[in-house]
This record gives sequence, structure tokens and C-alpha cells, in this order.
Amino acid sequence: MFILRTMKNLITPFEKISNRSSWLISIFWLALTIGAWGIYSLKEVRMFPSIGQVLEGFVGLWNEGLVTHIFSSLSLCGMSVFVAVIVSLIFVYLSPLPLIKPLTTAVSKFRFLPLTGIAFYITMIVSSGREIQMWILVIFMTTYLVTTLLSMLKDIPEVEFDHARALGCSRWVVLLEVVIKGRFDYVLDMVRQNIAIVWMFLVTVESLLAASGGLGFLIKNSDKFMNHGRIVALQLVILLIGLGLDYIVNTIRRKSFRYSKL
Repeated sequence: MFILRTMKNLITPFEKISNRSSWLISIFWLALTIGAWGIYSLKEVRMFPSIGQVLEGFVGLWNEGLVTHIFSSLSLCGMSVFVAVIVSLIFVYLSPLPLIKPLTTAVSKFRFLPLTGIAFYITMIVSSGREIQMWILVIFMTTYLVTTLLSMLKDIPEVEFDHARALGCSRWVVLLEVVIKGRFDYVLDMVRQNIAIVWMFLVTVESLLAASGGLGFLIKNSDKFMNHGRIVALQLVILLIGLGLDYIVNTIRRKSFRYSKL
């Protein structure tokens, strides 16, 4: 009866389960995936690389300086995110000004532009390959981050502005207390979400200019020689690093803004 009741809870919509049960379910699906992959690896003809080929690819990548390329990609991602966050916050925090609002809205609309044309003009302005990669990522992230931050700004309840005015706050103080200070935890969460987008797009940008190295260079080089084991190994490395970045930023947000969960 206990097993049946437990199984029923697992297939019941919106059923709350313990953290231990969540971990067990995750382990079950992970083991099932690895088991299916292992069985598939026994086939003589296969389109997807076997576990052994992926492990061989990982060892080869490690011997070729995988750690150096990881730090190269992380440094590019870090610089791009830092510049994009600063630029985005300036646009969004000044958007309540009638003079700046149309400009901020225009930046948000630029997310529909293809980056191929933008990259062409960046290469005409910037000479360094690393700076070209960084500014492509900055423009890419800024357009999406500005869009999400503007949505956050619109979702602030009017009662919070009324409360600040009732306390005698000037308009600039209202902007500081309600928008900037009062929503910084939301800003950090949106930055976390956009980091995932930048990390995903980072490989594409690095593959455009392979001379600067990075994980994108390794994937492009592996794809050139049709080494699928190395490609899947790199995909797993990128996935794990991305999950790690997401966990770190989310932990910082939860530890710094405990009240946001109230």
C-alpha cells in the first residue's frame, strides 16, 4: 500500500514531495539515461558516440590543455557579463526619464537584429579578436537583459510608489528606494538567467575567431575532424560549467537577499 500511495503521489499534479524524494527521482532518471546510453554503446553501428569514446575524448582534451581553454571562456564570459550588466542597468534605471525612455525601448528592440551584420561593423571598429568577441556578447546580452529589466520595472506595484510618495520622498529618492534598492534581488535573478544565454552563445562566438582559443575553438576543431567523442565530452563540460555558474549566482542571491523568499 505504501508503494502504491507513493507512486500515486509521483503522478499527481502539484503534489509536494520531500527534498530526499526529489534527489532520488533525479538519481533514477540519471541512472536510467546512463544505462540506456551504455546499452546503446553495445551496438556495432551507432550514430551517437559510446561512453568509451566520450571518455577517450575527454582524456585527449585534458592533455591538450582543456583547463586553459575553460579559463579563457570563463574570462570572456565574465568580462562580457560585467560590461553588459553595467550598460543595461544605466539604460533601465534612467528609463523613467522621458528623454531616455525611447532610447531604452529602442535598445530592447535591437534583440531582433541578426548579429552577423553587427559583428561586421564591430570588426571595423575593434581590431583585437578578443575585444570583438566580447562586444558581440555585450550587445547580445544587453538587448535581452534590458528587455527583462523593463518588464520588471513595469511589474512593480503602484502602491509601492504611492507609499514612498506618502513618506515625502522626492522622485529621485523614489527611483533609488523602490526601483534600484527595492528590486536588486530581481536584477540578480535576471542576470543569472541571461548568463545562461550568454554561456550558450559563447561557443558560437569563440568559433568565429578561433585564434583566441576557448571551448568554442575546441568544438570547432573537433567538428572539423569529425571526432564525435570529443564533441560530446565538450558538450558535457559546457553543461556542467553552466550549471555551476547558475548555482553560484543563485546561491549568492539567496544568501544576500533572504527576504526575497518571504
